[in-house]
Amino acid sequence: MSQVSSDRDSAAGPMSTFMPQNIDAHPMEFTGSGGEYFRVWIVNVLLSIVTLGIYTPWARRRTAQYFYSHTLVAGSPLEFTAQQRKMVMGFVLLMLITLAYNIAANTGQDAAVGVLLLTGAVLSPLIWGSAMRFRLGATRWRGLRLQFTAHWKEVYLASWPLFALALVWFGVFFGMQILSPELADVLQEVEDEAANPKMPSFTPAMGALLLLGLVLTVLCFIRLEYNYKSLLVLKAQVGAEKGRWKPVYMDFVKVWLATVAVFVLTVVGFSVLIGVLAGSSIALFAGQSNRMGLWMILVIIVSIIAGIFMLILASAPARAYREARMFQLMWNNIGVSHVARFKCHLKSGSYVGLRIKNMLLTLLTLGLYRPFARVSEYRMKCESVTLHVKGGVEQVAGAMVRQQQGGLGDALADAAGLDLIG
Repeated sequence: MSQVSSDRDSAAGPMSTFMPQNIDAHPMEFTGSGGEYFRVWIVNVLLSIVTLGIYTPWARRRTAQYFYSHTLVAGSPLEFTAQQRKMVMGFVLLMLITLAYNIAANTGQDAAVGVLLLTGAVLSPLIWGSAMRFRLGATRWRGLRLQFTAHWKEVYLASWPLFALALVWFGVFFGMQILSPELADVLQEVEDEAANPKMPSFTPAMGALLLLGLVLTVLCFIRLEYNYKSLLVLKAQVGAEKGRWKPVYMDFVKVWLATVAVFVLTVVGFSVLIGVLAGSSIALFAGQSNRMGLWMILVIIVSIIAGIFMLILASAPARAYREARMFQLMWNNIGVSHVARFKCHLKSGSYVGLRIKNMLLTLLTLGLYRPFARVSEYRMKCESVTLHVKGGVEQVAGAMVRQQQGGLGDALADAAGLDLIG
């Protein structure tokens, strides 16, 4: 009988190590403060200004190290161990590519601009995959590391929405030409009659085609985000275990639709507020006929400026809402095989309120409140996540170390460091 039991244990493979059913809950913690991070932030800003931006890779490394070292997962801090040399090389390469593009664009070298844009589009999946390998591999927890094991073929297959997007707009521009038969005649008239040229008519069919292109563009972006996030989780290997992914594409679409609704409601609310304030101002000074003209001009100017400013700010609640909803969706539906899972209790309304408060305080302090805002938002997201481990952290981590390089700590490091630090 003991032999049969032994055979069953050996057949169960590596997962037999994680069979104990006791599940430990470990809420994530963040021990940093706005005052501490302000000192890191202000040094980064000043040195970046003095060096004309050359200090940027060092600033990014210091920022990542601060947030990682103050993020506790099961009582142990994360580590960011990226080599500074690699970060500097990546930054220099990006700057050279940007410089080459600007020179080509400013000197009218259209062929070179086209080649650079096409090359960038083709290499963008490679850049994303390399960044994920670097970022995950540079994260440690208790000396353990996560591995991103996706092949380049899988990365490019997941990037198909990028290429579909190019085809969509090629079709839109081609279709616009077909639906505007008088375009050639108009161009000829422009050459023959420089004065008062006739522009091609914009037909309802052209408007429908343009709207279709915009809708397909949004759907492609959503699909690309879904493909990349799912590939990142599923191909993050933890010892001999892989990530677990439950969300579907329509989950992402629903979040985006809700975000659009929030944006529309915010714009309507701001518009009503501006209208009420402008109307009240006009009514207040309506009795002063001798100053009415001057006040009307001032009210109109202030209303226009406030309207533009409010429209810019109107996107902030929607962006914060989308960020919170996406964070909830991710951390409630991912895990590490059957060994660990995450639960998130982040409230969208609270996060949106925090973002609005931080935005206003940052504006009032001319940007000096920015480090405090970032810490408060990071803390709210980080401490809303709870890690549930089957069999206990010590037992599971030890088993994964014996399986292969890396371990559970890599998944935990990725969980707390990858999406939490923007």
